[in-house]
Amino acid sequence: MAVGVLALQGSYNEHIAALRRIGVKGVEIRKAEQLEGVDSLIIPGGESTTMAKLAHLHNLFPALREFVGSGKPVWGTCAGLIFLANKAIGQKAGGQDLIGGLDCTVHRNFFGSQLQSFETDLSVPKLAEKAGGTDTCRGVFIRAPAILEAGPAVDVIADLAVDDGPRVFVPGVDGREEEFTKDRVIVAVKQGNLLATAFHPELTSDSRWHRYFLQMVEEAATQKAAESQALAKYDALVDGESSQWKRPLHLPIFE
Repeated sequence: MAVGVLALQGSYNEHIAALRRIGVKGVEIRKAEQLEGVDSLIIPGGESTTMAKLAHLHNLFPALREFVGSGKPVWGTCAGLIFLANKAIGQKAGGQDLIGGLDCTVHRNFFGSQLQSFETDLSVPKLAEKAGGTDTCRGVFIRAPAILEAGPAVDVIADLAVDDGPRVFVPGVDGREEEFTKDRVIVAVKQGNLLATAFHPELTSDSRWHRYFLQMVEEAATQKAAESQALAKYDALVDGESSQWKRPLHLPIFE
């Protein structure tokens, strides 16, 4: 098994090292055609605006959107989460393109600047259920985003209490900005083939997030094999019925 890792900028080397520790090869992806050789993809953390510019330079956005839309497993960490969101706020002037697919609204720098980066323990019983270990994991937040709203199809894996951090403003109902006042934000989600974390599991020794993603990859491969097998049986059935009609008809001859 080989997992693609988008290698434009950011912590792609750390993801590849984390995969190597659990016996999986990570493949650096920089060009659209390289996506054809992998069945899963990690979009690492980094500077999202810079990553978007480099993705434009290499004409990657159409191929990335197609990859996500194909149902292949994709995991976005930090900047990767921003890329996968359907909507992002708090962006730099001019904004940036998104890949989309994840039904959520993300705030690009919810937790503040580089100086306000932090680590904390997160409650993750759903991770423990799938990948083992304790019900907590260490979350490394570096200029981190946060999910402010998520659609009904999005499964929340972890959230985090909002303490006395920087004041954050979001678009209000009437279009005017208003202060964000909720006491918790979402920091890890899963929706179908998409996994997203606002923090950096690749910067810790906890391999469970990578194992969790690999389980998604294996489940997708099993489903694809089952669908292929079902399609082959259907084609064989159709071919068999078709061949019956092609046989010569031995009709009686009346003189």
